[in-house]
Amino acid sequence: MRDFDDTEVLEVAIVENIQRADLNPLEEALGYRQLMERFGHTQEKVAEALGKSRSHIANSMRLLALPEDIRVLVEAGKLSAGHARALLTAENPSALAQEVVAKGLSVRETEKRAKTKAKQTERTAETTVKDADTRRLEADLSAAIGMKVNIDHSSQNGGGRISIAYKSLDQLDDLCRKLSQPQASD
Repeated sequence: MRDFDDTEVLEVAIVENIQRADLNPLEEALGYRQLMERFGHTQEKVAEALGKSRSHIANSMRLLALPEDIRVLVEAGKLSAGHARALLTAENPSALAQEVVAKGLSVRETEKRAKTKAKQTERTAETTVKDADTRRLEADLSAAIGMKVNIDHSSQNGGGRISIAYKSLDQLDDLCRKLSQPQASD
């Protein structure tokens, strides 16, 4: 029989808690994040330890990026994890979440509405003429990360938005790894 140190006991307790059947999707995602942050585990290691796929872990953890009002709806059981993941891509996720709950939309209907509204936004942004510097910066960033980058800059307030399009969860994971790598100091 093996004796566990305090860290291992805590790690086992977190794993056992995650494997409970009555966790909501956000509690599950928080457990995954806890394992990764406290013990330095990768998504792959967490997936292996729990008998889940890496994409399941990645998809679950994406829910932690939801606005608070949507997280409350997920915790209350008014939205499923599938609904919540679809809302992540919506232009206005909170408004769409309210519509989903009010109309009882399915996950597929939610995905369709999120995509339709995102495409409308893209078309509006594409009709705006970008200056050569912005187009060049988009091209440079796209080449650097290997994904399509779109920059929407507002000359009125000086702010803007950068959108990065990925084609698979693996590509998203690669981007997250690149963004989370410590930067070399000069």
